Amino acid sequence: MDQPLISLYLLILLVLLGVTAWFVLRQILKTRRVENSLSRLQNKLSEIQGTTQEYFEVGSILLTKKLYSQAVKQFQLALKAAEKEQEENTAPIYNALGYAYFAQAQYDLAIRQYKEAVKQNPDYVTAYNNMGHAYEKKNLTQQALEAYETALSRDAKNATAKKRSESLRKRLVVT
Repeated sequence: MDQPLISLYLLILLVLLGVTAWFVLRQILKTRRVENSLSRLQNKLSEIQGTTQEYFEVGSILLTKKLYSQAVKQFQLALKAAEKEQEENTAPIYNALGYAYFAQAQYDLAIRQYKEAVKQNPDYVTAYNNMGHAYEKKNLTQQALEAYETALSRDAKNATAKKRSESLRKRLVVT
């Protein structure tokens, strides 16, 4: 009578351990891939001048590792390389640079970068959302609402802008 119950518990334990091991192994492989990519790019960029894409990629990896000040430097290098290469699509670089500043609570610098991103690409909804969030952090409710409204005018299905603009409208009505 107890034998099937013990076997069932053991089977459940083995399945849980197997699933956990799979997730851990998957995370290790993902982290290793990112670290290898970062190492390869940093080695290459220490020897020769990099491309816009390479600097952007290093900056993006540093963002995911929460190394914001190092990411800022890489995005600035990406902008310089973009200027040399006469790259026209720099909006994602400005947006990422804004995010790096935002993460360091440098909201004015972040807003400036987001504004540059939407100047480069007026339909860049993510930059409007990020700008709205930065304005919210500065307690500039009206400007935040305007940024979210602009995002909605570009993409009416934008869930973030819908949710945040509704919340801000309620806050403006109450005050």
